[in-house]
Amino acid sequence: QVQLVESGGGLVQPGGSLRLSCAASGSIFSIYTMGWYRQAPGKQRELVATCHNGGTTHYADSVKGRFTISRDNAKNTVYLQMNSLKPEDTAVYYCNAGSGYGSSWGQGTQVTVSS
Repeated sequence: QVQLVESGGGLVQPGGSLRLSCAASGSIFSIYTMGWYRQAPGKQRELVATCHNGGTTHYADSVKGRFTISRDNAKNTVYLQMNSLKPEDTAVYYCNAGSGYGSSWGQGTQVTVSS
């Protein structure tokens, strides 16, 4: 099993920045991809960014050029650097890991972009 704990959410003004962190524990040797998803009120959960073991990354069109996903394998942690935040980025952000045990999710962290 893989356990994930997110941190770094909060309230930020439009145009501001935040960095989310997600620490993995448990059967981390089996992880082959990690990523971030988000869910806004009344909307379905959507992909934000993913990072595979080989370093390949993928971004939703809505965040390309503003968000950067990165992994620190020594710390078993994945980050999401979010710049130029917009009100429409407001959502609960969830960390996800794909592993030999299936898909694991963190508890979520709230990001609110508002003036």
